[in-house]
Amino acid sequence: MNSPQDPGGAQRGQNPRSEAAKASLLRTHNLFRAFIVTVLGAFFVFQLDVSYLWLTAILTAAALVLGIVLLVRAAKLKESRLVLFGTISGLVVSAVMVLMVLASAVFFNQIRDYQQCARHALTQQAASACRTQLENSLPTQLR
Repeated sequence: MNSPQDPGGAQRGQNPRSEAAKASLLRTHNLFRAFIVTVLGAFFVFQLDVSYLWLTAILTAAALVLGIVLLVRAAKLKESRLVLFGTISGLVVSAVMVLMVLASAVFFNQIRDYQQCARHALTQQAASACRTQLENSLPTQLR
């Protein structure tokens, strides 16, 4: 019978696996943190100004790549359900961001003009005029 002090193979064989599992879990959590920061960064940069659409597109693409890597890693290694759920949620947000970036790219000039108008609008009536100007600048099918 092996005792805890016994230098037998039972204790030694288990330690490398647990160290590898800990390293794998740490790497997954670091990737997950980077993924969350990238998703939130893309969302908040999009809120700033349409002039930063290029940065939003880069962050969204990076979020999609990180999300797919995490999804494969979490499914293959069965690391954590929280990471899997968070990754799926982040990928949904990233997919919505892709649609928003594409729509903003198509209507870049109209959105830029609206944002400039809204920045200078000091009253509710001026803000309403900016919205009306945006609606009139869009194609008739979208009104």
